[in-house]
Amino acid sequence: MITEIEPQEVVHVPAATTKTATVIFIHGLGQSNLTWSLLVQEALAPKLPHVEWILPQANHRPVSLNQGQLRPSWFNITRLPPDKHEYDEAVISESISRIESLILSQVHSGLDSRRLVIIGFSQGAALGLMTALSTLHELGGVASLSGWIPVRARHTLTPAGKLPILWCHGLTDGEIPIECGRDAVEYLRSSLEVSSELRFKTYPKLAHNICDEELNDLVSWLESVLDHRCVCAAK
Repeated sequence: MITEIEPQEVVHVPAATTKTATVIFIHGLGQSNLTWSLLVQEALAPKLPHVEWILPQANHRPVSLNQGQLRPSWFNITRLPPDKHEYDEAVISESISRIESLILSQVHSGLDSRRLVIIGFSQGAALGLMTALSTLHELGGVASLSGWIPVRARHTLTPAGKLPILWCHGLTDGEIPIECGRDAVEYLRSSLEVSSELRFKTYPKLAHNICDEELNDLVSWLESVLDHRCVCAAK
């Protein structure tokens, strides 16, 4: 992973050509949005020149996993792998509202919400999934990179219908094990009625990180869902 650098509240990576879509990219626990913005600029934005990237930064909060140390965090977590009983409800709600405000800002600017996709890594993926599966806006899709869906938050989520979902997970992930991914994917398929719109990708040698193959899969998926949504929006 790239060396962490000081974050900003929100980082914008503008579209290189006429903007037709937006991606909200949510970082993980203890991370900086500027760090991820470098990856976006180097590996993702050049392949998707019509996309604007928005990267919010989590507030510093006491994190029980780190003995109460203040770290950038979207909600508190006590252990890894995540405990199925923990649920930082108030802070999760606050963080979802922050992402919702970014969605609303894009809609108010004239963007069709179906041209907006959420991507998250680890804790950011959990937040992105909870937002995408509870928002009243019809989104273009949501992608989880090494993520999970908190068990006690699932009662707040709604059937996903035709929401495109990409789930990417490393088979050697020791922090968010592949079992967390498989459990969430099974939940999405059985309880939220997701089937043909869900793609589940695994990477044999990938731990809690990202790899080139995963980034290539992410770009291909984004091209697919944004192209599809462009056709639908035109009808």
